[in-house]
Amino acid sequence: MYGIHATTGPRRSRLLIVLFIFVIGLAILVGASYWVYSDAKGRGDDKAVLWGVLTALGFFIGLIPGVLVLVVYLVVRE
Repeated sequence: MYGIHATTGPRRSRLLIVLFIFVIGLAILVGASYWVYSDAKGRGDDKAVLWGVLTALGFFIGLIPGVLVLVVYLVVRE
């Protein structure tokens, strides 16, 4: 009975908001991870891949852990 077109009205707008938040979060995760990796590699850090993965993992867990990983990276980088 219900097809693809059953999502209309308030349910559709909620779905679009959730999708928008997901896309923004994914962009932050990828952007921050790439920036940390590029910065660490540019500084000659042997652990650039580790920093990039830790940043991605932090932002995958949530915004606060991701920001904490960024702060730790900024403090310990040479």
